Amino acid sequence: MRLATIRTTVGTAAVRVDRDTAIEVDGAPDVGALLADPRWRARAATADGPRHPVGGLDYAPVVPRPGKIVCVGLNYRTHIQEMGRALPAHPTLFAKFAEALIGPYDDLVLPAESEAVDWEAELAVVIGRPVRRADPEEASAAIAGYAVINDVTMRDWQYRTTEWLQGKTFEATTPFGPHLVTTDEVAPDALIVCEVDGEVVQASRISDLVFGPVELVSYISTILTLSPGDVIVTGTTGGVGHARSPKRYLHGGQQLVTRIYGVGELVNTVRAPAVAR
Repeated sequence: MRLATIRTTVGTAAVRVDRDTAIEVDGAPDVGALLADPRWRARAATADGPRHPVGGLDYAPVVPRPGKIVCVGLNYRTHIQEMGRALPAHPTLFAKFAEALIGPYDDLVLPAESEAVDWEAELAVVIGRPVRRADPEEASAAIAGYAVINDVTMRDWQYRTTEWLQGKTFEATTPFGPHLVTTDEVAPDALIVCEVDGEVVQASRISDLVFGPVELVSYISTILTLSPGDVIVTGTTGGVGHARSPKRYLHGGQQLVTRIYGVGELVNTVRAPAVAR
């Protein structure tokens, strides 16, 4: 099953996407609100609200305002190797805030304050039930599904200090969506790809993760309760611009495509920086 949050003339709505048609889930303004209902799966499966042709949809971030966005750094073996680091014993965690999110096809306006904006294709895990100190079985059951996200990073801000948050959560820089795809529809070795102007700059499989989705849910839920609609951003694979020689970064006029086969695709036009205040 595929769920999405769409923008309508009267706000947003959670929809179930069936091939060429999106069907609104009655009473659910977005996927995050839908997941807060323990009956979300049945409500989505039996949705019978207004219908929309898929070709005309205006997608919002699939979960527009997660209560928590927990990100994982250095979690693909290929990325760890290109950054010259050893495999970690524990996940490296940092936060991102909801203000950073944009829709899967929205323009990505580069922050005027940064001269080193980099791409990071990632798998997002979306939580579907409350979970604390989860064992593997509980952690697996707590995952509602997966989505595509690009953890666009301001490298010059990220490395101002040893803490990464300031380079990771600039407002309106993180495309997220288009769908939440339930776990039964996603292959554990799905291909993850990032393209800039049609050039493949990242390509790997999500099976290359050091810490997989179930391990991450278990680990993070040991620290605090994960709630429906919370998002775990699982890390990026090798091929980031900052690790290249010479380094490469995004600039206005480019097209950034982020794709996970069987999950979805983000297509974002990169726009020149807004004027700094």
